[in-house]
Amino acid sequence: MSGSAIPEQFRAFVAEKVAEADPPSLRRGVRTVDRDMLPEGKVEVRVGWSSVNYKDGLATRIDGKVARISPLIPGIDLAGEVIASTDPGIPVGRAVLAHGYELGVARHGGYTEFQRVPAEWVVPLPPGLTARDAMAIGTAGFTAAMSVAALEERGLEPADGPVLVTGASGGVGSTAVAILAEGGYEVWAATGKPEEAERLRTLGATGILGRDEVTAQGRPLESERWAGAVDAVGSATLPYVLRTLRTGAAVASSGNAGGATLETTVFPFILRGVALLGMDSVNVPIGRRRELWDRIATDLRPRDLGRHCNEVTLDTLESALDGIVAGSARGRWIVRIGG
Repeated sequence: MSGSAIPEQFRAFVAEKVAEADPPSLRRGVRTVDRDMLPEGKVEVRVGWSSVNYKDGLATRIDGKVARISPLIPGIDLAGEVIASTDPGIPVGRAVLAHGYELGVARHGGYTEFQRVPAEWVVPLPPGLTARDAMAIGTAGFTAAMSVAALEERGLEPADGPVLVTGASGGVGSTAVAILAEGGYEVWAATGKPEEAERLRTLGATGILGRDEVTAQGRPLESERWAGAVDAVGSATLPYVLRTLRTGAAVASSGNAGGATLETTVFPFILRGVALLGMDSVNVPIGRRRELWDRIATDLRPRDLGRHCNEVTLDTLESALDGIVAGSARGRWIVRIGG
């Protein structure tokens, strides 16, 4: 973009492989970077907020197998203000957000004071949401909203019965609890962190299940319990969910923090007609993405939006990146980048 509005230098959090190290290592931290480091894009953004997601943690580890370029400015989501644009649909001064696609993985992401993004990745911030709100939701919350929308599109309604959310203390899970509760559902939260029970009840959970109950071995089919489910864990909990769903119910699956393998039987599918719905929030087409964000601002708005977030800055980001991979996340970590 000619006539860039981005300063020649600014601050960013950078992760870079150390080529000469043996064994291989990675250097990460805040540094001053040149404008020329940024990729091309029709929209230039002064970034105000980003967030911390599991993929961000992996992208800043030498063994994370996520980052596809080095050096990399991580951060798979961002929100801020347009300071230059060659797209007439995204004017200067517009509050926007971006997430998914290659952001923070194969293209520099949100942990920076300024960024360029393709216009077809940009979501204008819907009325009723601030940039902080958007990142309090972030990629994890978008995945939660996408999950609830998918269940409702298959016919799930509050009157159908209880809905289970696994990994409920994490970003996807806690937001799913808050969205479902605000929508009038009876929500049950499964978590391996008993100390999180009070917070989850505040978000609207009717009941709490411990890790042992949802990870134990069981029969191929058990009593029909759940009218729907959001699974944010993966192999540790998904077998339990499948064998306890009611006839015709569905689970929206997005997580692999508990493992990527799936050991189950065909019986939930062929005897109860349950459905396993995969949630790929990275590659959602922009039209659908913008539509879902409009709903997040209205009928899919989480209860107590932004109240249960932990704020960090670029300078204090490292501990959050380590914590989310270690499983110590409690709700959402958001990154304050703008002044």
